[in-house]
Amino acid sequence: MENIQNKVVIITGTSSGIGENTAKLLAKHGAKVVLGARREERLSSIKQAIEEAGGTAVYKITDVTSSKQVEELAQLALDEFGTIDVLINNAGIMPVSPLHAQKVDEWDEMIDINIKGVLYGISAVLPTMRENKKGQIINVASALAHVVVENAAVYAGTKFAVKAITEGLRQEECENNIRTTIISPGAVQSEITNGITHEETKDAVKGMVSKVWLQPESIAKAIVYSVNEPDEVSTNEIIVRPTIQKAF
Repeated sequence: MENIQNKVVIITGTSSGIGENTAKLLAKHGAKVVLGARREERLSSIKQAIEEAGGTAVYKITDVTSSKQVEELAQLALDEFGTIDVLINNAGIMPVSPLHAQKVDEWDEMIDINIKGVLYGISAVLPTMRENKKGQIINVASALAHVVVENAAVYAGTKFAVKAITEGLRQEECENNIRTTIISPGAVQSEITNGITHEETKDAVKGMVSKVWLQPESIAKAIVYSVNEPDEVSTNEIIVRPTIQKAF
């Protein structure tokens, strides 16, 4: 993992699940990780765990729906470490429901976090990466960035958007040696299902995840793999599903 050593990596949504596991694994391999999430007690705990294991971490409370807060997270990386090598746009929510349930506020929140949060992250780091003529932006999407299933129309729509944004970014910035990667997890055991408020859908999703699921460490390993590849190699897309997951 020699290509990870001393890289400065910003990760959003690091208070649990994929973000937390990715931060710890990257730090274990020598990256300097910059943690962003909304829960300070979790950020503090994860930072402490990384440091006790010999790694380097800083954090800032960050709500990715605020472009200002995302810019401040990027500035923290610059102030502490002098550069930004990798951004992992991991923050996301999944309050899935049928359209007829009219969960309009939840639709708005998914758009704000899952799409606009990704765009704010890109905007915050791109000037530095363009100046450096190198960098990597990793966007965590979903297997539902590739197929739509019932009760997940809006969530899938946000993840289709992330996929499109990532491909557009790749085409625009490849000549600046900026690598783009989209990671699309299938069913993963995490807190993301806790946000589902439509009870019938929640029961169905939790029933599936209880039988067919990955641990977040598996997604972290895929992210670490893509970061470790040499600068001339851009791993553009990785889909990681449980072997027995069939539905999407």
